[in-house]
Amino acid sequence: MPAFRNDAIVTPAEMTAIDADAARSGINSFSLMTSAGTAVSAAALRLYPGALRFVVLCGPGNNGGDGYIAAAALRGSGADVEVHALGNPAALKGDAARAYAGCGVAVKPLADYGPIAGDVVIDALFGAGLSRAVPPEAASVMRAVESQDLPVIAVDLPSGVDGRSGQVLGASFHARHTVTFVARKPGHLLTPGRMLCGTLEVFDIGIPERILRARAGTLCENSPHLWREHAFALDPAAHKFKRGHLAVFSGGPLSTGAARLSAVAGLRAGAGLVTIASPAAALQANASHLTAVMLKQIEDEDDLSHWLADKRISAFVLGPGFGDLERARRYALMLAGRKLVLDADGITAFKDDPASLFKAYAKGETRLVMTPHEGEFARLFPDIEADKALSKVDRAIAAAKRSRGVVVYKGADTVIAAPDGRAAINTNAPPWLATAGSGDTLAGIVGAHLVQGMPAFEAAAAGVWRHGRAGAKAGEGLTAEDLAAAIEPLSV
Repeated sequence: MPAFRNDAIVTPAEMTAIDADAARSGINSFSLMTSAGTAVSAAALRLYPGALRFVVLCGPGNNGGDGYIAAAALRGSGADVEVHALGNPAALKGDAARAYAGCGVAVKPLADYGPIAGDVVIDALFGAGLSRAVPPEAASVMRAVESQDLPVIAVDLPSGVDGRSGQVLGASFHARHTVTFVARKPGHLLTPGRMLCGTLEVFDIGIPERILRARAGTLCENSPHLWREHAFALDPAAHKFKRGHLAVFSGGPLSTGAARLSAVAGLRAGAGLVTIASPAAALQANASHLTAVMLKQIEDEDDLSHWLADKRISAFVLGPGFGDLERARRYALMLAGRKLVLDADGITAFKDDPASLFKAYAKGETRLVMTPHEGEFARLFPDIEADKALSKVDRAIAAAKRSRGVVVYKGADTVIAAPDGRAAINTNAPPWLATAGSGDTLAGIVGAHLVQGMPAFEAAAAGVWRHGRAGAKAGEGLTAEDLAAAIEPLSV
């Protein structure tokens, strides 16, 4: 597949428009359905050559039409096939009606299906376009199939999973394998949908890439294609300041570790110099643990104001283990003319007045990168988080537009969003990255990218991706200290 298809993610609404554009261009829509259904049957035969019976569950729309095509192809291959339909298949319209008429397999009501050992279920009930809870008869079959632990192949998306948000609408199948068409949908990558898809196969059914490009939005998978042009190789002879000077603010004497994790990660990720800005009470604790990272006493706003006269310090990380919320708020506003990664306590500091933060960073190039987990996101954007009609991608984009900053909405399905509407879903992070200090390390990596001149969105996207790579390399059971040592070059 062309690279664009590999990276693109289209919403169900965009996919509907792509299908319509393909039909208007002269492409026969039934030929597309035939390609889709045939791809499903081929996957079923390839994955389960020893199946005793293929049971195809067909819904009342085009997803069901794909199922009827698959059933006919499986029967033509000599397999034992049974078909069950939700609703009256005689009421089908258009291509789905044509697929049903040509199926050649007796169709029984969905409620009549009784799972037996040896069945392989092909789920062609709803696909990615479902926007309401599945009906009770479908939920009953889902429970029965799950109780028998039967393998399920989903057509487009496991039925019951919202293709836009990845959320489960009442109940859903848990597929072993999913076959989708043209491009992935958000529900394939956002949780919990990602965990319900099993292995995912994207099949090109014959829609030209020009049509996909014309309709696809600005959402994609996070991968090096987003920042490749900015990941230039550093000149080994370059002066350390050419590689950027990153400053990380430390908390008090009993909470210095988070800042050091950020600082060491920033150094490993390519910053030429990294300095920890420490209050006097924490200087000894920090000094006893630092070698390559430098140390600067910053006690109050006067100290910070004098330090900011050094324009070579081009980016800052504020929040990890900082503790003093009022001071964090004042520091962040003082840094409004510089690039800032705001994390943890730095985010919480603005929970009562987020507008002041957003106003301070509103003008000029995007300089603010925020890295909230779900709870921190809700502190800055309570109304956006409370809107259950929005997907995680929608919420991240809305927050980025409001704040005029880049939002890294962390989680198993981290979303990176920019004020201009671009967004990426990260997929390379292993589950064991959910460990204390992991977010501090991420903040340092993003900060290192900012000081090296990467734009904020690309810096954040590359940081999240390198963070995931480091987690996979360090392996299960890692601690945050292991992550920095596992950071690979940006060119990987």
